[in-house]
Amino acid sequence: MKIFTFSIKKNFFNIIFIIFTILLVLFSSSNLSAAKNGLALWANNIIPALFPFFIATELLSHTNVINILGKFLNKFMRPIFNVPGQGSYPLIMGIISGYPVGAKIVCDLRNKNILTKAESERLIAFTNNSGPLFILGTIGIGLFKDTTTGIVLLITHILASLTVGIIFRFWKYKDTNIGNYKNSSSITNYTVNISNIGDILSTSIKNSIITILNIGGFIVLFSVIISICNQSHLIELVNALISPIFNLFHINQDFSYGIINGFLEITNGLQQISMIPIKNISFSIIICAFILGFGGVSVLLQVYSFTSKTDISIKPYILGKFLQGILSALYTFILFHFFVFLSLDLSNIINIFEYV
Repeated sequence: MKIFTFSIKKNFFNIIFIIFTILLVLFSSSNLSAAKNGLALWANNIIPALFPFFIATELLSHTNVINILGKFLNKFMRPIFNVPGQGSYPLIMGIISGYPVGAKIVCDLRNKNILTKAESERLIAFTNNSGPLFILGTIGIGLFKDTTTGIVLLITHILASLTVGIIFRFWKYKDTNIGNYKNSSSITNYTVNISNIGDILSTSIKNSIITILNIGGFIVLFSVIISICNQSHLIELVNALISPIFNLFHINQDFSYGIINGFLEITNGLQQISMIPIKNISFSIIICAFILGFGGVSVLLQVYSFTSKTDISIKPYILGKFLQGILSALYTFILFHFFVFLSLDLSNIINIFEYV
């Protein structure tokens, strides 16, 4: 038995990969369709939304914009988030661009020794966020057919992110090391002129292509994984295990499927939840706020692909995103409850809290 247990631990991933390959063959028809849908999502939505931002961030890394931001924003970033002013760069770009730009920039700054390990872990916990184009366009207008919904989700998403940043200022609080940002000009060549602009542009595009291909691979992979889970009835099994919790709070069990899918991959989960016919739409939006804040396992692994090339721990990211999901849902509930002009019925949710 000890030998058998040891063998499983040693070959765990080998066993998982073999099972995955077998399931690819068994459910080849549905997997093919899922892969096509994942590719379509990547080509039609992700590339247009993120690829230009990846090029922009690569180009900006060859300028002194990070030092400029650090100089002017250090008096805000250090007391609020316990990070240097240079940390404002991944925070701003992470909010504007969307997953996983913030995490990539933090890892780049760590590799250049602009940030310490502790500062990087504080930043990565709250700077990797969903972008306004995705929240306002895809979720608000595309899924819920309502601009107000997108605005509410964007506001609560950013508020939750900043709240997590304030909380994580105490992460490794006793770490007194300071990043090498004062000497960062010696790390990166900031001289951009007519003679090297072609080389810089070419390098930026190549690096951006590698990053966007990496994201596309994760999207297609998780589209196939979700398809396998559906075809093998694994999601139904998980739903059966958690359904008593939903019954306890008198919540429609259709949400469990959306939450499970959203836990794996954010877009599929949000789409499924938005299609649930329910009178109290506010509840659907609050669930979406949580999934949007958490980001899903797919985004988590994308971030891990960056952090694995540094000494940054993935633990603060996981804790931070889970906390952001909870805070996003809480802030969304508060907005709907106290701002009646949003005209969304929260009677069912209030009854749940009263019941508890």
